[in-house]
Amino acid sequence: MNVATQNQEVKRVPRRNRPISPRYKWIALTNTTLGVLMATIDSSIVLISLPVIFKGIHIDPLAPDETGYFLWMLMGYMVVTATLLVTFGRISDMFGRVRFYNLGFLIFTIGSILLWLTPSTGNLGALELILFRFVQGIGGGFLLSNSSAIITDAFPEHQRGFALGINQIAAILGSVIGLILGGILSYFDWRLVFLVSVPVGIAGTIWAYAMLRETATTPKRQKIDWMGNITFASGATILLIGITYGIEPYNGSPTGWGNPLVLGALILGFFLLGAFIWIELRVPDPMFRLSLFKIRMFAAGNTSSFLASIARGGLQFMLVIWLQGIWLPLHGYDYEVTPLWAGIYMIPLMIGFLLMGPLSGWLSDRFGARPFSTLGMLIQALGFFLLTVLPLNFDYIWFALILFMLGVGQGMFSSPNTSSIMGSVPREQRGVASGMRSTFQNSGSIVSIGVFFSLITLGLAASLPTTLLDGLIAAGIPANIADGIAHLPPTSALFAAFLGYNPMGQLIPDNALNVLPAASKANLLGHTFFPNLITSPFAVGLHSVFYLSAAMCLVAAVASLLRGKQQFARPNAASYDKEEASLDTIENMQ
Repeated sequence: MNVATQNQEVKRVPRRNRPISPRYKWIALTNTTLGVLMATIDSSIVLISLPVIFKGIHIDPLAPDETGYFLWMLMGYMVVTATLLVTFGRISDMFGRVRFYNLGFLIFTIGSILLWLTPSTGNLGALELILFRFVQGIGGGFLLSNSSAIITDAFPEHQRGFALGINQIAAILGSVIGLILGGILSYFDWRLVFLVSVPVGIAGTIWAYAMLRETATTPKRQKIDWMGNITFASGATILLIGITYGIEPYNGSPTGWGNPLVLGALILGFFLLGAFIWIELRVPDPMFRLSLFKIRMFAAGNTSSFLASIARGGLQFMLVIWLQGIWLPLHGYDYEVTPLWAGIYMIPLMIGFLLMGPLSGWLSDRFGARPFSTLGMLIQALGFFLLTVLPLNFDYIWFALILFMLGVGQGMFSSPNTSSIMGSVPREQRGVASGMRSTFQNSGSIVSIGVFFSLITLGLAASLPTTLLDGLIAAGIPANIADGIAHLPPTSALFAAFLGYNPMGQLIPDNALNVLPAASKANLLGHTFFPNLITSPFAVGLHSVFYLSAAMCLVAAVASLLRGKQQFARPNAASYDKEEASLDTIENMQ
């Protein structure tokens, strides 16, 4: 048989049945990294571009009846992905991880197209945007729940940490790129914020369908655990919705934790999650095998990951408010451009992670995850503590160095911890294990935002009204108007600063501003009035947040230390090279 005939016979074999090339692992890594990068860019890209988006659909996100739209545009994507990850991971284990990863790419791209083409304006336009973000979140859930499992399947153990480190870098890099990209694109047109994902999504979808292969054997005759899926998804959703609305003021209180609906959501959410655990212990084919938590590395890794996510999940938001509400205006930046510059000034965080992420993954492949993940958490705890001693109007070099330290600590922790978790579970459980890992991580971020915003708000509520009242009266605002402004919920000022608005321009009525002398009006709306007023009250809540983060990192370090030593089955170099060469020959025949 000649070579041409052999090639024809190989081509007639369906691609899914051909031997897998050693180069396939790099195809899997690059495609899943692209998917994770795209999903995380879109999780943060709206943070900077929200003012332009709402302006484009003619909505005032700070109006009393519109704050719900603001919250859901801010957190809806994260809530959807966090609550569906475990379900998607389990379904993927049963029916094919690559199949549902590919589907996620397609759904995400459809969601991006719908967002770009949003036809309506006003309240209907806001609802459409939120709904289409949910579609994106569903696609992102499939991508995030399967990317780590696909990489773990494709890479041998001695390269797994490095590969997962690259993937984790994409996740962190995407969240920072989203801030900068959102600021740049929204300067031209708010629709570009969503259009940017469309060509990447189309190319990634085609590439995934053409090149990715199922390398894991799917189990036969397993039933879908409907009650487990329903109780987990509904319980997690209701719980996270309660946490989301806990940020909003209620009935004269600066936060919503006393709102009966919030309390009811928290109670019902915990009840449903308790029912989920009860169900999972009794069904023959559970959605998630709780026995995985008997694996020391899996339990310790997820515990430390959840605590680390709480510690750093709200960090981005707190730093954005700090920069946009105080530091950037004091240094002469107009409020309208502070969102973009806040993203740029946080680049040292990304650089630290970029440098340490792959290095720690490569080292953990050789020496185990425990020393690097534990040391990473200790470095982050020190970084959070140093933020408490930094003046709010700081010299940037010190702020940048602390951010770099936090990035190094995060990079040192993330990839070894992920590799440890994913390498500790049976091959057939990797999809649901990846989903559970991502759920802990994403849920921790949402809990972090709720808790951090509440601490900041309560800190402001304690002293800001008096400070604001005295400052407004001294600036020429009538006492009755000043008193009304001073007793508005502190979230009004926080949300305004977060969205890149001048809080004074949003809080003071136009009729009160227009009767002031030009010099007084310029003072109130200038770069220094609001930052100087809010600095001391804001510092109280901000320091509480950083102390809590440092404590969480220390507990996470202890949990990481308890994971035990990783055992390695190091391949024989000669046999491995021989295997690579033989697989190369097969690939060349294809």
